[in-house]
Amino acid sequence: MADITADIVKKLRDATNVSMMECKKALVETSGDIEKATKLLRERGLAVSAKRADKATNQGIIAAFTAADGSTGALVEVNCETDFVARNADFQAFVKKAADKAGTTDGALADQMKDDLGAQMAAIGENIILRRNVRFTRQGKGMVGTYIHMGGKVGVLVEVGCTKPETCASETFKNLVKDLTLHVAACTPRYLVPENVPAAEIQSEREIYAKQVTGKPANIVDKIVDGKLKKFFAEVCFAEQLFVKEQKVSVKQLLADTGKALGDQLEIRRYVRYQLGE
Repeated sequence: MADITADIVKKLRDATNVSMMECKKALVETSGDIEKATKLLRERGLAVSAKRADKATNQGIIAAFTAADGSTGALVEVNCETDFVARNADFQAFVKKAADKAGTTDGALADQMKDDLGAQMAAIGENIILRRNVRFTRQGKGMVGTYIHMGGKVGVLVEVGCTKPETCASETFKNLVKDLTLHVAACTPRYLVPENVPAAEIQSEREIYAKQVTGKPANIVDKIVDGKLKKFFAEVCFAEQLFVKEQKVSVKQLLADTGKALGDQLEIRRYVRYQLGE
């Protein structure tokens, strides 16, 4: 029996847009022959035509699902070939269906919705890819918020925690969660807090800053490097960034101030930012 490696399965998936499981089954049945496996998948009505599968899918929509009580939120990115299709009502309805499905699963939608995906491609006549999806389920007290920007070009998912149940019902808290999703969309933080920045990246930044001030006493160099590193964290870390709607206050300070006003302790637990085609 031929060795069916993950690379071979992925190659067949990329060529046919069929789930990894179905690709592996076809490869096993054809002793690892990609051409025969492709033909087998097409005979079964699973694979799109080779011509269609080769077409680039650099358009599409990012959509969100949000539970009414803020307990769950999800994002999904669905790609197509042209902006014309991205604006098509049927395609948008399909993306909405995918977003709702993303709100109920942590699995890959491309595998779970393969029949719907095939039917949609047949109806529209373009290659469509369910590229990625993510779901947050609230961890303890708090709220999960979502935001879609630029007509589906950017999507944000944020979970904010608190300690009191009455905080979740507060309009102040709800507005804070909304503002934080807007902030992520606008400011594109790469990490949540400085502790999340990889040590290798911090070391690399320190070396760059040190070379910028060569010739000065070691103690002065250390102070300058520390100052520049602090500015670096303020650029790349969500909690350290200046709040997009009030540039005199950091996100960390905004959380502290809002928590004090509510008599609670607030924290950003996690976040995700999708950008179309990223």
